[in-house]
Amino acid sequence: MKNQQKGFTLVEIAIVLVIIGLLLGGVLKGQELINSAKVKNLANDFRTIPVFIYGYQDKFKRLPGDDLNADTRFTGGKKASATGQTVGNGIIEGTWNSTDVTSENVLFWQHVRLAGLAPGSTDFTSAATASLPSNAEGGTVGIQMSTPIKGMSGTYYICSSGINNKLAQQLDTTLDDGAGDKGTVRAQSGNTTDSTKDGETYTDGKSYVVCLAF
Repeated sequence: MKNQQKGFTLVEIAIVLVIIGLLLGGVLKGQELINSAKVKNLANDFRTIPVFIYGYQDKFKRLPGDDLNADTRFTGGKKASATGQTVGNGIIEGTWNSTDVTSENVLFWQHVRLAGLAPGSTDFTSAATASLPSNAEGGTVGIQMSTPIKGMSGTYYICSSGINNKLAQQLDTTLDDGAGDKGTVRAQSGNTTDSTKDGETYTDGKSYVVCLAF
């Protein structure tokens, strides 16, 4: 008596393949939605910081971080005292990724929070207590008024780090022209910026700092 071996029919195989295809499609769609949400979150950082600046200026006639009267204007407010910086000169001094709590660009965050424009800690005893903002990818977000990337032109510059190439390009497309080496949004690979170097095109496998001029 022969043993009868029963295999899958073509219909069964086709059904399995369809199910696998649907699952893969769902995973890819889910990842696409996650990436889209991250890009929106990243873009929101760039869009809200100008609101903080103009809102503070409108209310106090000063720039946040550069406010000469921040220590008397707010309870617990600090006036910048970093070496080489001049408070009240109409310039937010310091680099976007600084963690020095005596620097104007870092105290920018305390001032807009104390003014009720942004949420977050107002204890700027140290970078840890200050709870400096981070982006959707866990990178640093900051502002400066000196040019972070060669060729950029503006009054203020917002930079956000730790963004992978795909998200960086989508972010650039959302805010500007999708090209990291030109326009009002430019990028450099790595974790910081070099004002002596141009922006770069987006390349697979790299992480970028993306900066916006306005």
